[in-house]
Amino acid sequence: MWRETATIYRKEVRAYLTSPMPYVFMALFAGFMAWRFFFDEETSFFVFDKADMSRGFFFHLERYLIVLAPAVSMGQWSMETDRGTIETLLTLPIRTVSLVIAKFLAAWSLMGACLLATVPIPITVNSLGDMDWGPVLGGYFGAFLLSGGLLAFGLWVSSRSRHQIVAFVLTLLAGGLFLGMYEWAASAGSFFGPILEQLSMVTHYQEMGHGVLDLRDLAYFASVIVLFLYLNTQSVENRRYR
Repeated sequence: MWRETATIYRKEVRAYLTSPMPYVFMALFAGFMAWRFFFDEETSFFVFDKADMSRGFFFHLERYLIVLAPAVSMGQWSMETDRGTIETLLTLPIRTVSLVIAKFLAAWSLMGACLLATVPIPITVNSLGDMDWGPVLGGYFGAFLLSGGLLAFGLWVSSRSRHQIVAFVLTLLAGGLFLGMYEWAASAGSFFGPILEQLSMVTHYQEMGHGVLDLRDLAYFASVIVLFLYLNTQSVENRRYR
């Protein structure tokens, strides 16, 4: 299975590397994050005059990942369906789970590349002051896992729709819901509040942004990714036997 997965993964990555869109994604994402962190009037690094990225960078990063992940995932299956190439793909002697995992890993690699494109920001901050790298590394790791959870959901949605825009909007709304659960938890009472807080991806991402690596957070993201990859596999498998 893993040999099949590696073959499809390399094919997907080559398709990314020969297209200008990934480079546009990375440049726009990194440029926007740098502008927001250094020059935004409310969250500017120079306003707080402290070598810290938690307030101006990682606090807002989840909102931008919620937009970026649907843009990356929306066409993974929807485009195959719309072009009619999914029938050809499913006739190949390749396990469905290998196709799903390979597409997910390729998309996750692109999200990781977008995050890596922002690394000059903490390097610049560190050159201006003595920065604690623990929360920075934890924040990046949490952002990578948050991207994985959102992508897994987005690929499942894409496998259920032939229209990229529909897949984008539904994934964006789901990401907004996860963010909303985190923000509503404080006013949801002593019973529902903790439930909403623990269900939200943002909660577990922000814990890592504090430099805390908890096995419960890792288990949460692993469960989310596995769940939606399983649903994605079932969705594609159903098409194979129609």
